[in-house]
Amino acid sequence: MKKIRNMKEIGNMKNPKDLRVAYFAGTMLQDHDGVTRVIYKWIEYLTKKKIKNIFISPLIPPKKSWPTEMHKVPSIKFPLNKEYSLASPEVRYFKKRLDRFKPDIIHVNSPCPLGYAALTYAKKRKIPVIATYHTHFISYAKYYYLEILEPFLWLYTKGFYNNCNKVLVPSKSILSELRQHGLKRLEYLPHGVDTQAFNRSYRSIKWRKGYGIDNKIVLLYVGRLVWEKDLEVLADTYAKFESNRSLSFVIVGDGPIRQDLEKLMPKAIFTGKLIGKELSTAYASSDIFVFPSTTETFGNVILEAMISGLPCIAANKGGSKSAIKNNVTGLLAKPHDCKDFTKKVKYLIHHPKLRKQMAQHAVEYAEKQSWNLICERLFKEYYKLLNKNYTRR
Repeated sequence: MKKIRNMKEIGNMKNPKDLRVAYFAGTMLQDHDGVTRVIYKWIEYLTKKKIKNIFISPLIPPKKSWPTEMHKVPSIKFPLNKEYSLASPEVRYFKKRLDRFKPDIIHVNSPCPLGYAALTYAKKRKIPVIATYHTHFISYAKYYYLEILEPFLWLYTKGFYNNCNKVLVPSKSILSELRQHGLKRLEYLPHGVDTQAFNRSYRSIKWRKGYGIDNKIVLLYVGRLVWEKDLEVLADTYAKFESNRSLSFVIVGDGPIRQDLEKLMPKAIFTGKLIGKELSTAYASSDIFVFPSTTETFGNVILEAMISGLPCIAANKGGSKSAIKNNVTGLLAKPHDCKDFTKKVKYLIHHPKLRKQMAQHAVEYAEKQSWNLICERLFKEYYKLLNKNYTRR
């Protein structure tokens, strides 16, 4: 690859066909979680720009449904969450494949053992490494009664990411926290939203009638059903409104605590996991989005709800708060505080004009978060790294 001379030239490189990028991810199962939904948006951009790429992961779909080249490595089930796998940290399981591919950049999407193997491989071959800080794993410790491990987890996180040439962080609040703990070479790069896949045109009276909620105010949650999403707060908030027949809670998603939540929220509607048009319809056909999670690095679902015309009530902590402008596109509630979430829900219920104004502001904000622009910024970061320290071997 020729050396890039200046930033103007970087910006003009619309189709660098000789660029090769190797990605490492914990899972490549489409729609498995928020991270894979982001990654598949990158794949769309890579395909459009004809950029050579390969994805290394312990979980990949059947070959006939690959959207791009993939390579599977051995793994074992993650003991705390059987939906995920821990890949082998041994370089030998992907070394030959990457040596043939000859990557210019390695992009790591998880600080797991496979991520460390990617760092080891890159260091030996003097390939620059960029990472995206998708998941704030340290914040999960208390939900598994492992708070005692937090100092070790910060030490591990710092050691991992400070060995990368650049770390992209999708929210300013998380970026600030990482800096306070000594992480370096951080860059703010938010995620985007697909304005074609999610928008108000999907609103459906038929969908609402199908669930018997056509004349109700619909409060929506979308996401994995796990305790680290602070869903106990959602259940407690539901309890405050359980006798209110003018409201209905709709829970979209699945996970290990679904049965527990169904017992705590017996009159709520649990749709299970939705994708495609069904998910778009659920968003646009609801009225208020409620998201109590304090462990997000960004909160993709918040942006999807906003572009679908929903004012959002979210925890004032973590990545969620960065996506919401308080009292403009939604309301920020005190973290872990059912009473404050209840107060915010009541406020929007009793102020329909304000709810409509917030919905409009939310759409206007989300429309500016184009995936194409976000991906262009990502690739400029690649080119900057190549220009700074590396040329093609």
